[in-house]
Amino acid sequence: MPGIYIHIPFCKQACNYCDFHFSTSLNNKDAFLNALKKEIEMQKNYLNGETISTIYFGGGTPSLLSETELMNIFETLNKYFIISKDAEITLEANPDDLSKEKIKQLNATPINRLSIGIQSFYDEDLKLMNRAHNSKEAISAVKEAQDKGFENITIDLIYGIPTLSNTNWKNNLATAFGLDVKHISAYCLTVEPKTVLAHQIKTGEIKNVDEQQSAEQFEIMLEAMNKNNFIQYEISNFCKEGFYSKHNSNYWLKENYLGLGPSAHSYNGHSRQWNVSNNTLYIQSIEKGELNFEKEELTTNQRFNEYVLTSLRTIWGMDLNYIERAFGKDYLTHSLKEAGKYLETKSVLHQENKLILSDKGKLFADKIASDLFITD
Repeated sequence: MPGIYIHIPFCKQACNYCDFHFSTSLNNKDAFLNALKKEIEMQKNYLNGETISTIYFGGGTPSLLSETELMNIFETLNKYFIISKDAEITLEANPDDLSKEKIKQLNATPINRLSIGIQSFYDEDLKLMNRAHNSKEAISAVKEAQDKGFENITIDLIYGIPTLSNTNWKNNLATAFGLDVKHISAYCLTVEPKTVLAHQIKTGEIKNVDEQQSAEQFEIMLEAMNKNNFIQYEISNFCKEGFYSKHNSNYWLKENYLGLGPSAHSYNGHSRQWNVSNNTLYIQSIEKGELNFEKEELTTNQRFNEYVLTSLRTIWGMDLNYIERAFGKDYLTHSLKEAGKYLETKSVLHQENKLILSDKGKLFADKIASDLFITD
């Protein structure tokens, strides 16, 4: 079943590594929320009346919204969409927002899953990334959420940080396991163009990301996750049995989804569209009764390449039966041919008529995927 993503484009402060769309000014928050509710109405037919299985509040920092603001959004969603009674409803939150009172308020809403952006339990790492919280707040936020009844909690961690030693990375993982969270998303620090981090590295203010150390920390993570019974169901995502992210899994398994808010993407199986990445233009367009987005009709090759890119990153792999059924025998032949050299080196495994990355292959997943692409 399809899902809905809602982009909340506000943050208290800018993280040095982030290139997502956001604003640190809350001056037009009320106007944005009014526009968002109007967009929900305007997009009510995008998913063809199908029941919604997941809702995800991302950003930005959705935990900046009040209980009343969140409930107004839910009221509008329920007015125009059929939402499953057991829908997974996730809200991204920063630890510094999750006071006892805030968690109590969130618990009074339909939100049943928290995604807490911890990144590191070491203050020197948090300072380098310009995070608004400290390590004590990170630990407290998780414990307080658990105490208030949130069982389904995921935390974000980042490795490859210039200040993060292998020993401290092991300790970060151990701290996460000790908190008994059910899901961990762990990403390698990426230096995106036009970010503060990119500028700091260029000017020599901080060291660049060490690719060798990042690879070592990835391997450390795989071993630690395995020992602690976490399933790596996608390259950057690990969970206890039964705690997969349904929303993100829908992305990887090519379910349809609707994106709401500035910069949000939508996908309906044959086309992709994305809203304007500007809060003022987004609000102005909606106020005029217009949707401001760009759209791309996907060719068969593009749809195949997207399937390769997403499926190969998951525990489910590339389903060769699906490829033949959805794209034809020529695409199946191409897949097996291009995967041949990786099958020989055991970077890719052929199991149950699926192509699945081995731990060795996960280190260069994007390279393998790109080699399997078909270019127009």
